[in-house]
Amino acid sequence: MELRYYLRMLQRGWWIIAITALAALNVALISAYLATPIYQASARFVVSPNPELIKAADVLNSLDTLDKRSVVSTYAEFMQSSRIFQETSVALGLNADDLSSYEISAVVLPDANILELSVEGPDPQLTALLANSVGQRGIDYIKTYYQIYDINLLDPAAAPTEPTSPQPIRDAGLSLVLGAVVGVGLAILSEQIRIPLDAYRQRRNLDGASGAYNRRHFQHVLEDEVAQRPEGVLSLAMIQMNGLKDLIDTLPQPLMQPLLRQVATILRKELRGGDIVGRWDDLCFAILLPATPGTAAIRTLKRICQALSTPIILENGVFNANETLNLEPYVGVATYENNSSVQSLVERTAKALETALLQGRDKRGTQCPVVLAEEA
Repeated sequence: MELRYYLRMLQRGWWIIAITALAALNVALISAYLATPIYQASARFVVSPNPELIKAADVLNSLDTLDKRSVVSTYAEFMQSSRIFQETSVALGLNADDLSSYEISAVVLPDANILELSVEGPDPQLTALLANSVGQRGIDYIKTYYQIYDINLLDPAAAPTEPTSPQPIRDAGLSLVLGAVVGVGLAILSEQIRIPLDAYRQRRNLDGASGAYNRRHFQHVLEDEVAQRPEGVLSLAMIQMNGLKDLIDTLPQPLMQPLLRQVATILRKELRGGDIVGRWDDLCFAILLPATPGTAAIRTLKRICQALSTPIILENGVFNANETLNLEPYVGVATYENNSSVQSLVERTAKALETALLQGRDKRGTQCPVVLAEEA
């Protein structure tokens, strides 16, 4: 269930993921295009006991010492010494500014008495030259201080043909994946921020007692409908429940709320999906019927009247088992036509409701009169 919830989040935020991934891809490609290529050249050296200075009986002890890695690690520090690098650059006729973008490093290979000297820089030929020259000068220094253990060149450095960085294909792939991962996080974060805001915004638009739209939002929806379809047709109805008149001021809010929500539920059940229900005032509900002329609205409202005229009882036991409540609905309806104003529509609907209240019961005793206002 939670997985489907997150999948829906990602589905709604797919555009965030796409934009983030594409942005990361563009940054990687632009950076690769603008970056200076860096090349790496490496030379390898082998460390072993000096057969000229030790006896055959001492060979095993010398090998045991090499196994402790201290000798090979010391030689690696010699190779990457800044002093040796500076002396090598002077011998090659290079100044410090020429070598400011070059880096040298030496590492001992795992489980071997071999060290690798690497030089990185923008010129592939110079990186190979520096690796071999620094390595040879390092050998000369080492043999001066350490004669028991010999060090020799194993594999000379060759000028690289491909840069180590940037690598557009690799960098673009990694950036695309990382951008998508960041986009997923942003999409989920965006949904988690949006959902509380939407819930808060929705609560602001609802009447707390009935659950229908409050008057402010209902009027806003009505104005939007008219603004979008100024030459269209719609009907506005007001339904006043006179049966609530004695209860609205006597029942506490927690007991009145289920009754009002039951009324709102009846209204929604009898309406179409696009019709809007709002609470106009304490006793009156408003209904917006888009694209509905007066005759069709009358038929719908008479059906609603029949449903509201049935005595109801609250399920939570506010009333006794033998007690019923008649809502006594009265309905006024007006039709928006001929580009009339929203204010005029509301006023004509209110006058139609007043006429319905004055009529009361008709001659046959039928409750819930429905009065259609005259067109403006």
